[in-house]
Amino acid sequence: MKKLIYLLPLLLTLAAGCFNDHGGEATPDPSGTFKGQFRHISKHEDNSLDTVKAEITVMIEPGVGYKVLGDTATVHAGSKGHYGIVGSGIMFVDDTYPKTGIPAKAHLNGEYVFVYNGNVFQMARSIGDTAAYQYDLKKTN
Repeated sequence: MKKLIYLLPLLLTLAAGCFNDHGGEATPDPSGTFKGQFRHISKHEDNSLDTVKAEITVMIEPGVGYKVLGDTATVHAGSKGHYGIVGSGIMFVDDTYPKTGIPAKAHLNGEYVFVYNGNVFQMARSIGDTAAYQYDLKKTN
């Protein structure tokens, strides 16, 4: 139940998408340059939530990989690596992710649930019971 709180905005978007008629067209895989907001949501012992935000750019090129650019100085790390669609999710493998220890900044690494309609690209991932990452991005090219 705790993880549901973090994923609620994305789940509502997914549910709303089920009621739209796309004329039988398949949803495209994400590709191109996306800009928008990254949110790191933390849950504290008193059940209060804290959100830290950063404006980032994610570049996705099928068969090549991905890069994260933009405001990578404090909250989100600049990174690059490979990705693949896995069932209803997308898996990122960050080549810059530290081999040991806990990274100081968030990395686009691991499996995320996502929605993509050709323009809006949203992803979310729970990190244990106390944190979540959310990406709310729009295609720029």
